[in-house]
Amino acid sequence: QVQLVESGGGLVQAGGSLRLSCAASGRTFRSYAVGWFRQAPGKEREFVATISWSGGVTTYEDSVKGRFTISRDNTKNAIYLQMNSLKAEDTAVYYCAAGSLGSRPYHYDFWGQGTQVTVSS
Repeated sequence: QVQLVESGGGLVQAGGSLRLSCAASGRTFRSYAVGWFRQAPGKEREFVATISWSGGVTTYEDSVKGRFTISRDNTKNAIYLQMNSLKAEDTAVYYCAAGSLGSRPYHYDFWGQGTQVTVSS
């Protein structure tokens, strides 16, 4: 079993930056890929980025490439999402999830409760 807790969300102006963190617990966490997803009001949950268990493979959704960076520190059981050049359309609840490396929600078995990111234009 893996438990995930996101933090770092908040209100930021367009063009600004935020760093989301995901704290994980559970002995098997280090064997899982971790993804970040987001969900805006009235929209489906969408893929943002994912990172393999070793950190050697990362994949990003096209709209965040060059602006967001996913990373992990397995010694701290932590995953990060550095978000730069934020836009109003990045406003959503952001979730981290642990599971298999992939871009669909069904690839992931464990989910956090989410953290709100609001970008004002």
